[in-house]
Amino acid sequence: MTIIPLRPAPTWRSWLIWGVAAAAYVLAVANRTSLAAVGVEAAHRFNADASTLSMFAVLQLAVYGAMQLPIGVMLDRVGTRPIIIGGMLLMAVGQAVMAFSPNVGIAIGARMLLGAGDAAVFPSVLRTVATWFPAQRSSVMVQLTGIVGMCGQLLAIAPLAALVHATTWAVAFGSVAGLCILFAILLLAVVQNHPPTVHADVSVNTDTGAIRVVTSAVDTSIGLKDTWSNPGTRLAFWSHFTTPFAGTAFIMLWGIPFLTAGEGRSAGEAALITTAYVLVGMVLGPIMGTMSGRMPNHRSRMLVLPTVALQLVAWLTVIVWPGPAPLWLLFVLAVAMGSGGPASMIAFDHARTHNPGHRLSTATGITNTGGFIAGLISIFLIGAALDLQGAGTPETFTLDAFRIAFLTQVPLWLVGAFFIIYERKRTRIRMGLDRARVPRSGRH
Repeated sequence: MTIIPLRPAPTWRSWLIWGVAAAAYVLAVANRTSLAAVGVEAAHRFNADASTLSMFAVLQLAVYGAMQLPIGVMLDRVGTRPIIIGGMLLMAVGQAVMAFSPNVGIAIGARMLLGAGDAAVFPSVLRTVATWFPAQRSSVMVQLTGIVGMCGQLLAIAPLAALVHATTWAVAFGSVAGLCILFAILLLAVVQNHPPTVHADVSVNTDTGAIRVVTSAVDTSIGLKDTWSNPGTRLAFWSHFTTPFAGTAFIMLWGIPFLTAGEGRSAGEAALITTAYVLVGMVLGPIMGTMSGRMPNHRSRMLVLPTVALQLVAWLTVIVWPGPAPLWLLFVLAVAMGSGGPASMIAFDHARTHNPGHRLSTATGITNTGGFIAGLISIFLIGAALDLQGAGTPETFTLDAFRIAFLTQVPLWLVGAFFIIYERKRTRIRMGLDRARVPRSGRH
């Protein structure tokens, strides 16, 4: 295996390629959350109850999660350029189908296409970071990518809803599809797989800072098994599973209906609260990224687990509050959920720290799957809980029904926190920071 010396500081071309790829990620996030502000309109358009409405997001996220490992394999084999362009074209097709869907079945199929295309974008941008930037900058660049991507949620909260109301459903979603095609052309013109001084695609050894010419680590089941057998990978998976799902469920589908139909807030107030959620994530991103880099052996205890506790306490406070929650408490909830995105990016620090460079894309894929598995479970459980209470349509939504529905998130936090603590201990033992517990029968 060829070892290539450490690259110098990134050039203007590195920043241009990353910038275009990151802008594509902004559009991908906007596509991912494009039903967030028009969930009620979608329910009316397709005559969908809460469980059916949940399936839009659940199946979209299921496809996203299922595609992570295949995307990792393809990235290792063919590099960033064809994968990110293909993802953008798939999203264009999905949004075009969504624009003209005559029934709920085709519309759900359109969201599944969207999920497949979306799955290709974020890992591709991470691959761009790995191939065009020195390894020492990886942690900061990953957080910066996450921060930039959050702008896509802002695009989906108000502008898309305003476009739907000002024009038609078909015009709004057709316009997004056209934007995806334009971005595919821009990516084709700008993005390259690797620097001109490197004659093959590479991945980064984050222990040494060297970059290596590699082939896929998951050409066989052995590579996948080796990656998952590392407790650091499992710690990354459960960290990403536990921290962002509440925000995902909120921003992708249930936030606006809860705030307007449940809490009785105006559309403007709901938009302000969801915007605060996004902005908090953007502010906390570089702070958590810096702290993660300074305390590599205490990330879970000092950053990840406190974030989980903050979200749990904030949601329980809103749920048990007598009557509609005051506006300040809803903003506190937005802050708590907004911390989940930056905390989830720490999971990629775990994956990068505890895996060799030739398994980077595989470990990233496994890690990225965690948050979206939890997200789809949460979205589905909330919708099912609403339906079971007879409050599954916009006309029957009530605050009490939403309170009970959002309680379904609690088991996910508890299960995730347990496994974070468990895998953290195993990871520290593997690193030699803690001693393994000796069975009583083995003591003398």
